[in-house]
Amino acid sequence: MRVRATAVNRADLLQRMGAYPAPRDAPPDVPGLEYAGEVDALGPGVERLAVGDRVFGLVGGGAYAEQLVTHERAAAKIPDGMSFEDAAAIPEAFVTAHDALAQAELRGGETLVVHAVGSGVGTAAVQLGRAFGAYVVGTARTQDKLDRARALGMHDGLVPDSAGFADRLPAPPDVVLELVGGDYLAEDLRAIATRGRIVLVGLLAGARAELDLGLVLRKRVRMIGTVLRARPLEDKLAAMRAFEAQVVPLLARGLVKPVVDCVMPLADAARARAHGEQRRVRQDRAQCLNRTPSKRSMSTLV
Repeated sequence: MRVRATAVNRADLLQRMGAYPAPRDAPPDVPGLEYAGEVDALGPGVERLAVGDRVFGLVGGGAYAEQLVTHERAAAKIPDGMSFEDAAAIPEAFVTAHDALAQAELRGGETLVVHAVGSGVGTAAVQLGRAFGAYVVGTARTQDKLDRARALGMHDGLVPDSAGFADRLPAPPDVVLELVGGDYLAEDLRAIATRGRIVLVGLLAGARAELDLGLVLRKRVRMIGTVLRARPLEDKLAAMRAFEAQVVPLLARGLVKPVVDCVMPLADAARARAHGEQRRVRQDRAQCLNRTPSKRSMSTLV
């Protein structure tokens, strides 16, 4: 693949801090989990792609490079008319969110709660939940993040306070996409509907929690832990194939879309990383947005 754009993810920041080592099959010193670009050459047996195809996808690392090698089933074709910069902001957030919602078996008409709704995975989950017919409720640390999530299709939202959030939700959720972890899990159990599903994806608030296991039994709750980067190759390929079949058509029709904070030349990778670390999502886009920065660029996600 000839890489034309990549993106800054929380995993990249953690890897740089030494807290999230790259998988054994990825370069340890070249970050980058997602890319958008063109097929530059084919290995033996490749059938579904051709040289020159515009593609995007996930890798274990190494996307901050001019070229990379990946399995043909780990790449999906970019919808016509979509820029490389926008395409590069999609795979990590949307594949993660879609895979988690699929494991939760989210159905139309159910209530979905998305924590950290202003994050990359959160904004993707809001849009996918709405597209799949769920009633989507989000939580975030600020009203501003809720307002932006509402513009993406969120039906209702709240800012948790010291008393928690379980008693303030509009309805018991059938599915909770847990991107925060820590003490949020205890509140999830209090709020969840009978036979509800909690999918644990992130641990922003910590990896430990004290839970009322009696609620797990009485409500017959399913708690699902998931991670994408460390899975076996076949699992990753299956997630990408499901994404291409079920999410790419939504992207092509404009029913869901990437959320990009700003676009910078790859030469400004350090500035993009600092921007991601500071999470200055309220920055004026005009200060950093450049739709044609160079032949290679990186997108900084919200």
